[in-house]
Amino acid sequence: MSNRKNAFTSPEQESWTRFKMECAQEIGHLQFVKENNDHYKGDVTARQNGLEGGPIGGQMVKRMIEMAKSQIK
Repeated sequence: MSNRKNAFTSPEQESWTRFKMECAQEIGHLQFVKENNDHYKGDVTARQNGLEGGPIGGQMVKRMIEMAKSQIK
């Protein structure tokens, strides 16, 4: 039995994608989200990829920390 990535999307995966898109939109990096930008990036340096996508992950972590803090209070 083959293990295909993205063969089926689960509700959990869809919610993570929506969350990622919201975070990217907040910081103006929506064009760098993989779902919106699915072209070959093998010729792009790791530094450039980090500058484009890194802030999206940082924003996601920031929001998750805020949510956890609000649940503790």
